[in-house]
Amino acid sequence: MASSLVSSPTSSFLRKIAFHKCKKQVSKKIVSVMAPQQSERKTYTTGSVKTGMTMTEKILARASEKQQLNPGDNVWVNVDILMTHDVCGPGSIGIFKKEFGEKAKVWDREKIVIIPDHYIFTSDERANRNVDILRDFCGEQNIKYFYDIKDLSNFKANPDYKGVCHVALAQEGHCRPGEVLLGTDSHTCTAGAFGQFATGIGNTDAGFVLGTGKVLLKVPPTLRFVMDGEMPHYLLAKDLILQIIGEISVAGATYKSMEFVGTTVESLNMEERMTLCNMVVEAGGKNGVVPADSTTFKYLEDKTSVPYEPVYSDAQASFLSEYRFDISKLEPLVAKPHSPDNRALARECKDVKIDRVYIGSCTGGKTEDFLAAAKVFLASGKKVKVPTFLVPATQKVWMDIYTLPVPGSGGKTCSQIFEEAGCDTPASPSCGACLGGPKDTYARMNEPKVCVSTTNRNFPGRMGHKEGQIYLASPYTAAASALTSYVTDPREFLC
Repeated sequence: MASSLVSSPTSSFLRKIAFHKCKKQVSKKIVSVMAPQQSERKTYTTGSVKTGMTMTEKILARASEKQQLNPGDNVWVNVDILMTHDVCGPGSIGIFKKEFGEKAKVWDREKIVIIPDHYIFTSDERANRNVDILRDFCGEQNIKYFYDIKDLSNFKANPDYKGVCHVALAQEGHCRPGEVLLGTDSHTCTAGAFGQFATGIGNTDAGFVLGTGKVLLKVPPTLRFVMDGEMPHYLLAKDLILQIIGEISVAGATYKSMEFVGTTVESLNMEERMTLCNMVVEAGGKNGVVPADSTTFKYLEDKTSVPYEPVYSDAQASFLSEYRFDISKLEPLVAKPHSPDNRALARECKDVKIDRVYIGSCTGGKTEDFLAAAKVFLASGKKVKVPTFLVPATQKVWMDIYTLPVPGSGGKTCSQIFEEAGCDTPASPSCGACLGGPKDTYARMNEPKVCVSTTNRNFPGRMGHKEGQIYLASPYTAAASALTSYVTDPREFLC
């Protein structure tokens, strides 16, 4: 539940005024789809003058108990939530015990969230051992939020098990505006969709946070992306972030904050905003952030009782660069092998023959992603021509696939539509084959296949075989491609 500041009509009105004032400072010129606008931070020569701050600067200022921060400042930050999982958790725990002592206690057992999700449904002994290490540690420390799994034969027999950490964090109410959330996973930036600072850290930093609740961070400069225009019905947030990465490259936002604003962003639901923030790390970004609004607050209503206080960029805040989009001109995109910035129009790849389609991951395995795929299958009335693997991110997403009616389907669920289309049965919720994993991982590419995937990375070997080829795409494009066995623009089926 938000604090009184959040729900106050006056504060809401002032936020709108501040937002409009900020927009007035920006050039209205739109060149093609996107054009960068350079902005230099003003220099003050007399007195102690407080300058405007961006959202990221404000969040870190509050967390470091500073009145003012500027890009490049190094500050000790108080952490609100630390998340780790089965891949990096054991290493972080080992460092914590080495540096603080075998009997040391964590700084706050209620601010640590431990989520097994990466290498779960496998017979690999080392992968299974990692989950055992997490379980032992959580027992020793009495960790409140440990989402355990013991019965690997039936995930539904494990009521505490959730699935992919970045989606579970949101669903379980651990993401809140204005807070600092760190995780031992590069896609922790997903949580920036809630108007908070969220970024991935290494095991050493995580071990230190476990013992102190603090981390040393350098304040990043901010790139601002203004997206306006009505979102075409054949586009999803995946297309937006692929467009951005294609423009600025996989190094274009290195150690920078990426702030997303504009009428198009405001129209996105929370899961689509999560997709947008999820892939900022594929551009080298330190974090991604979307200003919290009524959509954010409504999503959080039944998920957290912890008070929170959102922050917003000042009207006079300075941004390293600003990019403006006219989204109405954008077409469905893919990222060709072997880099997320190898952008191409989906229609330009219509002659690329594919072997399989994968719909899943923290990027493309949320409820809205499966609803989008089902919409394409429903509109086509056809069966898939290649194996189509469905991996829900979490138990909740799995349940939604089997219970939520797809709009315009006459009451059919996603699972019914997927079955009629000839897709594989939805798998147990986890990270699955997004990052390869042990050889018995469901849908792993153990042979050099060509795959259209809703995941986030397409480097050689990412989904298994080092000679595999991965085309990153939205759920719309992935589903359309499954129906034709070629990379396909979803407009072929979405009239």
